[in-house]
Amino acid sequence: MTGVAVLGSTGSIGTAALRVLARHRDRFRVVALTAFGRQEQLAAQAAAFGPAFVALVGGSRGRESWREGKESLVEAATRPDVDIVLNGIVGAAGLEATLAALSAGKRVALANKETLVMAGDLVSAAARRGGGELVPVDSEHSAVLQCLGGRPGSAIERIILTASGGPFHAWDPERVHSATVEQALNHPTWKMGRKISVDSATLVNKALEVIEGHYLFGLGYDRIEAVVHPQSIIHSFVEFADGSVLAQIGFPTMELPILYALTHPERLADDGAVRFDPVSAGTLTFEPIRQEVFPAFALGVQAGRTGGTAPAAFNAANEVAVATFLRGQMPFGRIAEVIEVVLGRQAVGPAESVEAVLAADRWARERAEEIIRC
Repeated sequence: MTGVAVLGSTGSIGTAALRVLARHRDRFRVVALTAFGRQEQLAAQAAAFGPAFVALVGGSRGRESWREGKESLVEAATRPDVDIVLNGIVGAAGLEATLAALSAGKRVALANKETLVMAGDLVSAAARRGGGELVPVDSEHSAVLQCLGGRPGSAIERIILTASGGPFHAWDPERVHSATVEQALNHPTWKMGRKISVDSATLVNKALEVIEGHYLFGLGYDRIEAVVHPQSIIHSFVEFADGSVLAQIGFPTMELPILYALTHPERLADDGAVRFDPVSAGTLTFEPIRQEVFPAFALGVQAGRTGGTAPAAFNAANEVAVATFLRGQMPFGRIAEVIEVVLGRQAVGPAESVEAVLAADRWARERAEEIIRC
């Protein structure tokens, strides 16, 4: 029986993961759950799965037997009865748990893309040092992994990540700039949490995935492309050295990439899977990313190319800007503007330690808050 820790169990990824795990109780056992708030939902999950470890990281005080505080994330991720850590935490808060799990030799099913964006070299080093394994949960990177089918990374010519374009892919720049919170959260093909929905609307999410792909597959940024695909049916393309192109196809659901991350390289029959029907899929279209509509995408990719602490600053500035937008305290169009100003002021340094990465994260958050107040 494989022991699983679900970090961020009350979020969109965590709840999807628990649906998958509930269908496969003969194969997996949930031994740890952690959540940021949503105490009653966490209590219901704990009652349903009976984990040995439960932690409420934020919010009001949990049950007497529950752990509390951010250190509980590392505790959950490194337990001896945990074989797989599914990291569904949103944002920078997931970094230290990922590093700890990899250093302890665990498989990390990673939905927390910020981990690789902030500290890709440190994450890779932790996996080598501890013998841990990193398997992506993002549908796009899961698609690439499935297309590779065990082939070496040297066989890849390039990967093409698809982006839905969110709710604004056909809007003009002026209309996008003044978009409301309700409009930004109205994703046409995916049901996600609030922060990631906004990231999809700005295409920051796709910039994070480009950086993530650089580390996951060892490819230079000139070999990672992105294209808008509004139907969200094809999740990625992989072009090989001989010119052959493979794609992974399926209706939008996070349950499939979650299950594959748990079982890779094996596949497990799943009665709850959403089955594909080519006729129902309809016409598939592809569009270039319009930089005038999605300026944050280019800012993120450039931060990845710059390297060092630039990606951490990009991520931190975006998190502050998105949170401010979701509170209704600034227009949608200012998200990219805040990120651009923060990156323009940063003195990029090497991301050679967790301390350096977290220092860059703190600096960027402070600058973003200052810029927003002005």
